[in-house]
Amino acid sequence: MKKVAVIGANGQAGARIVDEALRQGYAVTAVVRNKEYKNDKAGVIYKDIMSLEKADLAGFDAVITAFGTWSDETRHLHTDGLLHVADLLSGTDTRLLVVGGAGSLYVDDALSVRLIDTPEFPAEYKPTANAMAQGLDELRKRDDVKWTYLSPAAEFEVDMPRTGEYIVAGEKFTLNEKGESVISYADYAIAMVDEIKNEKFIQKRFSILGK
Repeated sequence: MKKVAVIGANGQAGARIVDEALRQGYAVTAVVRNKEYKNDKAGVIYKDIMSLEKADLAGFDAVITAFGTWSDETRHLHTDGLLHVADLLSGTDTRLLVVGGAGSLYVDDALSVRLIDTPEFPAEYKPTANAMAQGLDELRKRDDVKWTYLSPAAEFEVDMPRTGEYIVAGEKFTLNEKGESVISYADYAIAMVDEIKNEKFIQKRFSILGK
């Protein structure tokens, strides 16, 4: 049985990834700051992302970071926290999988213009999208970590149902046959956990969307 740690396990994405990993038969450990968090089906580490130590993450087959923050004071942790975890896993066989953003997806074949750079991208989301994109940029420089970055569709929906289906795309912003870019958190979680088993995107970014 593979062992998986989920950082930010009590967030919207993290909680669904924990549920999906358990559903698929993984041994799961939730990494959270909130001492009130309880999960009878998973182990728990109560630590802030920057307080994690190498020993905390030893022995896991995969570490998934679903860490998220939106305030001006903490937004830097999208990069700093990610790199801290990458440093802890450096030189090991443990995979690092990252819940990413859609803003860094490219809208042109030359992969030179990102969704976040287009006039249509909502201004209120740009600070966080830029912070997440910076984290991806830093990961791309690393060959000492088995990282994978998974970007959701542009519309990342909490309340949409779990369908069990999704479309795999690459670095480009992609629409489905209905002309939509949308995915439920539950289906996103399936794709994330499937990648642990499939190992198709090591040291790469990919994206998914609903059918």
